[in-house]
Amino acid sequence: MEYIENKTFAEIAVGDSAELVRVLQPKDIELFAVMSGDINPAHVDLEYAQSDIFHKVIAHGMWGGALISAVLGTQLPGPGTIYLHQSLDFIRPVGIGDKVIVKVTVSEKFPEKNQLILACECINQDGELIIKGEAKVIAPTEKVRRPRVIMPEVHLHETGAHYRKLLAATHDIAPIRVAVVHPCDDLSLSGALEAQRQGVIIPILIGPKAKIMSVAQTLDCNLSNIEIIDVAHSHAAAERAVVEVRKHHVDAIMKGKLHTDELMDAIVDSQKGLRTERRMSHIFALDVPTYHKPLFITDAAINIAPNLAIKADIVQNAINLLHALDTPKPKVAILSAVETVNVNIASTVDAAGLCKMADRKQITGGILDGPLAFDTAISKSAALTKELISDVAGDADILVAPDLEAGNMIAKQLIYLAGAESAGIVLGASVPIILTSRADGKLSRLASCVLAQLYVTHVRKTIV
Repeated sequence: MEYIENKTFAEIAVGDSAELVRVLQPKDIELFAVMSGDINPAHVDLEYAQSDIFHKVIAHGMWGGALISAVLGTQLPGPGTIYLHQSLDFIRPVGIGDKVIVKVTVSEKFPEKNQLILACECINQDGELIIKGEAKVIAPTEKVRRPRVIMPEVHLHETGAHYRKLLAATHDIAPIRVAVVHPCDDLSLSGALEAQRQGVIIPILIGPKAKIMSVAQTLDCNLSNIEIIDVAHSHAAAERAVVEVRKHHVDAIMKGKLHTDELMDAIVDSQKGLRTERRMSHIFALDVPTYHKPLFITDAAINIAPNLAIKADIVQNAINLLHALDTPKPKVAILSAVETVNVNIASTVDAAGLCKMADRKQITGGILDGPLAFDTAISKSAALTKELISDVAGDADILVAPDLEAGNMIAKQLIYLAGAESAGIVLGASVPIILTSRADGKLSRLASCVLAQLYVTHVRKTIV
């Protein structure tokens, strides 16, 4: 166990010194900005910083001051020190990758009040002075030796960062025409209008026109340039959306304020619906703060207890989506409770079957492995601990759940416990279905539209 120990006033002599060394990392700047609220673009905006006086992102001046405080509070004098005064002169900037040597040296002692004056300086890797100053403290008079506290690990995540990268990929492609079914609440309508504003979709609103206009009035939105197809209720809106697809008037369907079953009933109708030879399946696209890339989970909304044949379609749908998102060989983890085939756990047998189907080109375009437990699918350290040799383990793009219940719970746990942002799309019909949840915000709805736009554009290129 490591300990932290102070020096009492009696133990300290003039000339005593202590130091620490720190290399400035981008996360140091981000953490300091978050903690302090100082988001000066010189520190957090690369484009601005390059045109500023130093032509690079630099640390906050008080980041160096905080390092001085760290030496005073943990080394000299250490625990029990009371900070009274600090003066600092900032001489040179600190850039990312710079090494900072922080040193404090006792210059005066005042026994009557147990006070110390310490000279403080920060020097860079070239021996240049960055900060100089002076600190006045009350030194402890009693010895303190405590176990060093292990600080929590901090993960920095920009909400929706992965989604914004996807949105950037749509800037040079045309918007798609989308039938928005029954957009009769604020989120449904505002989500579609935001996607229009971003150049992702051209919305065709289908539902009771009076209700749609009432919502628009509440949102203070102008719908004069948007096509509205007036129908009596949500069920009629779902049926009309299917008709618009069959007439080739729209490229995708977006769920508004109606139940998923109501929308899907019209889509899966054997005579008038949008079935293809491929089984329809839902794919969650999650932006998970603790994962290094977008994570896709399927199927968590359509197929309740899929058999092997249905799972093959579920896997192929997800692979096809990743191709549209410019991932040519997505890594697909077939999930179960264990990593070995066990005849008593049906999902392990299905996983083995899916992997062999990929070997025989019955599933194409991805790298499959399974069965894999959730931890080994997303954690390289877990995979190493279990001595798994796998191209997928710890780096999965797609998680294929054993059934709808498992998939839904995995997705919802990541959303509500891990702070993931979610988007969702259904593939396997003749057009993609943008299937949002009632709890989804504007960002999630926009991201779902982006998935559909990229997929439709990819399919068009493939056909050509």
